[in-house]
Amino acid sequence: MMGRYVARRLLLMIPVLLGVSILAFYVSQLLPGDPARAAAGRLATPEQLEAVRERLGLDQPVPVQYGLYIGRLLQGDLGTSLSSKQEVAQELRIFFPATLELLLATMVLTVVLGITIGVRAATSRGRWVDRAFLCFSYLGVGMPVFFLALLLQLLFAGWLRVLPIAGRLSLETVPPPVLTGLYTFDALFAGQWATMMDAGRHLVLPALTLSIAGISEVGRITRSAMLNALEQDYVRTARAKGLSERAVLLRHALPNAMLPTTTVIGLQVAFLLGGTVLIENIFSWGGLGTYAWKGIFRLDIPVIMGITLVSTTAYLFVNLGVDLLYTKLDPRIRYE
Repeated sequence: MMGRYVARRLLLMIPVLLGVSILAFYVSQLLPGDPARAAAGRLATPEQLEAVRERLGLDQPVPVQYGLYIGRLLQGDLGTSLSSKQEVAQELRIFFPATLELLLATMVLTVVLGITIGVRAATSRGRWVDRAFLCFSYLGVGMPVFFLALLLQLLFAGWLRVLPIAGRLSLETVPPPVLTGLYTFDALFAGQWATMMDAGRHLVLPALTLSIAGISEVGRITRSAMLNALEQDYVRTARAKGLSERAVLLRHALPNAMLPTTTVIGLQVAFLLGGTVLIENIFSWGGLGTYAWKGIFRLDIPVIMGITLVSTTAYLFVNLGVDLLYTKLDPRIRYE
């Protein structure tokens, strides 16, 4: 039964991706500038420009151009970058590990700190801990992410000088042997502890910047769900049986409060996929966000399309994973 549900969800991804590809392709056509000029270079003659436009199919109507793109996509070809002349799929494999490393670190901070602070605030309702968290959550959600990034850079890299301001590694540090592309993991597997520590220090500021809003949102939802769970009869029964407060919280109240929290955690992925574009450029991170920014700036349509499809696919799979996790958190949930 679960297998049929997963298969149906996978099939439903096809029209979603198709719709996203149509929207992204047509929106990219509205961007100011000439992709042929970006591919040919500023010094290209009108004859060279026309030859490039014909070679790339840019002289065809937009529906024909989209049909040609879909035909190549069905063969696993994401196209060739107009600016670098490299295959988009190959460049995505180069830039993706940096973004994945940043997203994993951000999600760990978001989930661990968000749930922990939310539970603590719920058990301290009305006290200074609860009030301090509510103030923090309002500030974390309302503060623009670019301003928070600059503020953290000024504080930790400028005034305190305890963390690097940008980049993935220090200039004097040699990258570890490539295994996953994630510097912290690769350095750990290679036993290069100094490199791992350096990569970890560079990871702190961008991950913290991206996670602040998520911690605030996850913490608020966890707090609200825990307050509701603590008022239920099964919690009163557990306490009446003489269970410790820790057991009541972790074994009875928290699992039942995790459903809304899990939903918010899944939604945070969409925020992170969009937020990395700005944050990676502020911190010179060199991941998909940087690649997307360069693609937009250079009017590189294959790059824009590749980033859009990869990001959408990642979010769809995360959303599917969240739905499947519901069945583990609440056995009453069944998918048919």
